Amino acid sequence: MTTELIPGDPAPEEPDGQDSTSEDLVVDDFARIGPYRVVQQLGEGGMGVVHLALDQRGRAVAVKVLRPHVAHDEDARARLAREVATLARVRSPRVAPVFDADLDGDQPYIVTRYVPGPSLDAHVKEHGTLSAEELLRLGRGLAEALRSLHEIGVVHRDLKPGNVLLVDGDPVLIDFGIAHDADASRMTMTGLVMGTPGYLSPEIIEGAEVDAATDWWGWAATLVFAASGHPPFGRGGMEAVLSRVTRGDVDLTGVDPRLAPLLYAALTPDTARRPHADEVLEALETYAKGHPVTEALPQRARAMPGSEPTSVVPAAPQTSVLPAVAPAPAPRPEPAPSVAPRPTPQPPAHQPYSPQAYASQQLAPQPAPHQLDPSPQAWPGTTPSSREGDPRIGLPRRTGVLLGLLAAVVGGAAVAPLLTAVVVFVGSALARLVDRSMTSTVMRRYQHGRRRSDGAVAAAKSPLHLVVAVVGALAAMLLPLAVGASTLLLVSVAFSLLAVDVGPDHPAGLALAGLMTALVVWWGPGSASLRRGTRSIARSLTGSPAARTGITLALWALGVVLLGLALSAGFPSTWWPLVESPLPDTTWLPAR
Repeated sequence: MTTELIPGDPAPEEPDGQDSTSEDLVVDDFARIGPYRVVQQLGEGGMGVVHLALDQRGRAVAVKVLRPHVAHDEDARARLAREVATLARVRSPRVAPVFDADLDGDQPYIVTRYVPGPSLDAHVKEHGTLSAEELLRLGRGLAEALRSLHEIGVVHRDLKPGNVLLVDGDPVLIDFGIAHDADASRMTMTGLVMGTPGYLSPEIIEGAEVDAATDWWGWAATLVFAASGHPPFGRGGMEAVLSRVTRGDVDLTGVDPRLAPLLYAALTPDTARRPHADEVLEALETYAKGHPVTEALPQRARAMPGSEPTSVVPAAPQTSVLPAVAPAPAPRPEPAPSVAPRPTPQPPAHQPYSPQAYASQQLAPQPAPHQLDPSPQAWPGTTPSSREGDPRIGLPRRTGVLLGLLAAVVGGAAVAPLLTAVVVFVGSALARLVDRSMTSTVMRRYQHGRRRSDGAVAAAKSPLHLVVAVVGALAAMLLPLAVGASTLLLVSVAFSLLAVDVGPDHPAGLALAGLMTALVVWWGPGSASLRRGTRSIARSLTGSPAARTGITLALWALGVVLLGLALSAGFPSTWWPLVESPLPDTTWLPAR
């Protein structure tokens, strides 16, 4: 039975490193996809393009959009619907969740959590192969992700380094474009499977049904990539790669000899000899402790027959639909040329792993992994981009400092209500000014690149930004002040019903009204700009941990002291800029 392969995202690159489908979907700078504002493109593949965007509350999300030539395909929309249904059922920190989706519009899209970390392949390109401890951490995290999928009967089907993002060293699994229920019927025509060459198990290539073992094979192949720095079955034509998979011709060049037996056993074509996931993790723990993995491998996975050395086939252009896997015809002998041709550079040959060869090697300390050039120009198939994204995305939120600021506002409301309201208004206008200025610069640099005139343009636009910020702050204060006044009235009524002989301007009521007013200012309509600007100011003022701790403690102390002084006096200290309290007399309220 011949098997054709349809690769998943991302699509194979053309020989010149450019994606042949990159012009199918063009999103203008800072355009909108539904209610989401596009910031920059994160990646693309044969099925769609993934953008970094901001939702209506200013939160960063990842928006995956189907290409126009695919959006009209009902099968493609069905795949996107399966992705939404799949992610909605998964609950794991190792899997990127889905937030929103529009599957019926002219431009179908899905919104998932934005994971602010590089992919595993990009990390290895920049920093080299993973250490023993990092490899164990990767294996555990991906095993946790896969088990959370398999527990609900879902198979990912395309586990590979490009679909694994690293956040502080922990993996997060993304891209469920070809995931499906394990119990569902195969959704491709007979003889077609979907996935990425080199990360598909031999059984799938030979036409077997997709099940959880498919993901565990991709898991093992991904571990090989992380330990070696190159694809487990080499590069080249699809027929050559798939042939190596079915033969078990795994390339372990550069892998620590103490680790190689485990990786070879995990990718053997003989399913009966493969170690289980728990056995692989146990062996990785042994390796992380500095011992050879053979001490933890089960007996069935130790005695592996070696294979004859094979060279890697030179890389060849790839197409989105791969030819059937069939034995290549023997080449016809050609007459010798009269003039010797110029030799063509060939990639170095690799020797497939042989247990006998590794057994004869001494377990000497290995040299440090080769560090690849991290510059975009040094990566095959990539081109440098002059566009800049929003630098505020992924920065600390300074929640502790902001809670201290809230405590100071509540204390200030109990001592000087009107003065505190003025300070809140001025702070709101300043935060909006900072946000508008920064957003304008970010959009300008994203559209035109960084220029020397950025500072001058920002200064020229600052008067306009100031006017818009003040007007926005005024409009945004109306609802919070109404909520604060309503809270104060309710507190006065409650005091009267409880027969508590206090005036309407008691500090307890003022403090509660100040708290409600501040919360509505922070979360009310039009507050996204206020939050972004306030966090930007907080980050600039609390750069070092010492400054952050000192400012936070000072704000909390100020709030507690002010509230204590007001409560002990029984009334606010001042109604500045007014002379007397503007609150009405509440003696008309019914007494209990």
